[in-house]
Amino acid sequence: MALVRTAMLLAALTALFGLAGLALGGETGMILALILAAGMNVYAWWGSDRAALRAHDARLVTRASAPDFVGDIERMAQRAGMPVPAIYLIDSDQPNAFATGRNPANAAVAATTGLLRSLSREEVAGVMAHELAHIRNRDTLIMTVAATLAGAITMLANFAFFFRGGRDNGMGIVGVLATMILAPLAAGLVQMAISRTREYEADRGGAEICGQPLWLASALARISGLAARIDMNSAERNPGTAHMFIVNPLHAHAHDRLFSTHPATENRIRELQKLAGERGSGGGRSAAAPATRASPVPSTRRTPRGPWA
Repeated sequence: MALVRTAMLLAALTALFGLAGLALGGETGMILALILAAGMNVYAWWGSDRAALRAHDARLVTRASAPDFVGDIERMAQRAGMPVPAIYLIDSDQPNAFATGRNPANAAVAATTGLLRSLSREEVAGVMAHELAHIRNRDTLIMTVAATLAGAITMLANFAFFFRGGRDNGMGIVGVLATMILAPLAAGLVQMAISRTREYEADRGGAEICGQPLWLASALARISGLAARIDMNSAERNPGTAHMFIVNPLHAHAHDRLFSTHPATENRIRELQKLAGERGSGGGRSAAAPATRASPVPSTRRTPRGPWA
C-alpha cells in the first residue's frame, strides 16, 4: 500500500510539473527546466552520500573500533539479504541516525555517539534496522526522483518572467504570479508526503529486519524525547539534511503537520505496537514510553536477543 501511495504521489508531481511548465514557459521552458534540474539532481545523487557524511563530520568505524555496533549491523544486513553498508559515527550528543547512498551496493549508515550512549543495544539495533530498511527499499532513489521533479517545478516558477508561455496561454500576470507561488508550494508538500510515507515503510521493514517491532518503538520514544532537548549543531548548519534522520534533528513539533518531513512519533510508535501485537512479539518490553517522557538510560552492554543475533 505504501508503494502504491508513493507511486501516486510521484505521478502527481509529474503531472504538476507538466502543468506548471506549459502554463509558465510553454514547451521550451518545461524542457529547459527539466534538463537543468535533472542535471543538478543526478550530480547530487552520485555524490549525496559523501556530501551528507562530510556535512556531519562522520567518521568511518570498523569491527576493531566498534565491535558490538558494527557486528550487529553486519548480522542484520545478512538477515535482510543485502550488502553491509559503510558504517559511520557522528560526534553529537543528540541520539539520531540516517542512511544514504544511491543503491544497496553503494550505501552508508551513520549514527550519533549520543545514540549509542543513550539507548540500549536492542534499541540501537532497532534504529539501525530502520536505516537498513531505507537502503533495501531504495528510498534514496525515490527521494532523488522526487527532488528532481520538485526542483524542476521550482525552476519553472523562477523562470516564469523569462518566457511568455503563461501570458500567451491567457493566464495574465496574476495567473503567472499565482503559479510561481503555488506550484513550488504544492511540489514541496507532495515531496514531504513521499518522505513521510517512506518513514512508515522503513519502520515496518526495520521491525522485520531486527525481528522485534518494540525495540524500534522504544527507541523512537527515547530519541524523540532527547532530541527535543539536545541540539545537533551539524544539522542546524545543514537543515537540508534533516529529512534523512530517523527523527527530525531540528526540534520540530512531533505532529503530522502539513510541512513536516517526518510522521508524528506517536503515530509511528502506535503502528509498531500494532505490528508487535500482530506478530505476538514483546521484545522484552510491554510498550514504548511516551515521546514526552524520558526513560532511565539502560546499560548499552546487554546482549541483543532475536533471530539475527
